[in-house]
Amino acid sequence: MLDGKRILLIISGGIAAYKSLVLIRRLRDRGVQVRCVLTKGGAQFVTPLSVSALSENKVYSELFSLTDESEMGHIRLSREADLVVVAPASADLMAKMAAGRADDLASTVLLATDKPVLLAPAMNVMMWQNPATRRNVDQLVADGIQMIGPDAGDLACGELGTGRMSEPEAILAAIEAHFATAGPLKDVRALVTSGPTHEPIDPVRYIANRSSGKQGHAIARALGDAGAAVTLVTGPTREVDPPSAKVIRVETAEEMLAACQASLPVDVAVCAAAVADWRVARPGNSKIKRNGNGAPTFELVENPDILATLSGLKRGRPTLVVGFAAETDAVIDHATAKRRTKGCDWILANDVSAETGVFGGDHNTVHLIDAHGAETWPKATKADVASRLADKIAETIAQKGLLA
Repeated sequence: MLDGKRILLIISGGIAAYKSLVLIRRLRDRGVQVRCVLTKGGAQFVTPLSVSALSENKVYSELFSLTDESEMGHIRLSREADLVVVAPASADLMAKMAAGRADDLASTVLLATDKPVLLAPAMNVMMWQNPATRRNVDQLVADGIQMIGPDAGDLACGELGTGRMSEPEAILAAIEAHFATAGPLKDVRALVTSGPTHEPIDPVRYIANRSSGKQGHAIARALGDAGAAVTLVTGPTREVDPPSAKVIRVETAEEMLAACQASLPVDVAVCAAAVADWRVARPGNSKIKRNGNGAPTFELVENPDILATLSGLKRGRPTLVVGFAAETDAVIDHATAKRRTKGCDWILANDVSAETGVFGGDHNTVHLIDAHGAETWPKATKADVASRLADKIAETIAQKGLLA
């Protein structure tokens, strides 16, 4: 869910600043790009070198640094993030935010940002309970600022009460929850199929194809990152499960169809799996041996058509059905015909000829085909293709009010 997200972490003064180092590491482990602003108070507890080493980025602290402003102005710093996190958030910094003050880099960035802000307060219990702090908290909440904690327990000053900064794991969970609920697809239920299917010949051998599942899994991840509740039905693949998706593993086309039907109703279905068109009518119950009489012959029968089945449902049909067409020649023509035959809303067509390296590779070039024609997308990573598809789905749902 967090892979590729950009977070600006502001570390203000307080002993809890040491927890920010753990938070940075947890975020980086999940593929988050972290930039940090360290206040003068924060620098009394953690060093710029520690913060820079863990975030793998430069640390910013001075509002009027000519070098910093030329390389990364405070306006850019405030805007080039998906979320601004303040951990710890001191009473002083929260008071500045509530009053709209901007007398250092941290408060200026917070006043200039157009991105969501999450605060993790940390202070003495009496400071937290002070009427002035309570007024500031109420104002910040009214301004739309998100807040986690503080927690109750032993405080560094030796007193007991509410004022401890939430643990890094809890802050991380709050960040994940933010991206899960704040996306443009937050009310959407999505079904994604991915990978190949394996159709048994006998207990040892099977019919399959070269699909790696990379594109389907990337789509499931992108839809989840956009806030959708995703069910991923996947054939055998080595790809890592998207963390926010419900994953159902299958082997055959019949199993995949049954899993898809059991997952209905959904709002969006993206059929990215490369489903085998045929299966052996009567697979062997034991390994087929050479017997000197030549190669065995098999009767093949058609597998169920999952895309056409989902497209043709009268009740429980997804609002938007997207299929894939893996072609080796006349890509757009064949995919256009496939869209008409299957009855789906969109087809994403790609050239999977051996020289393209699409099967098993990390890049893809697709053509989105709908009722109005074909739109060619430039070559991109499969993750970028997935993000563009998620954006297109969100835009279409919003424009047409499909969930209204």
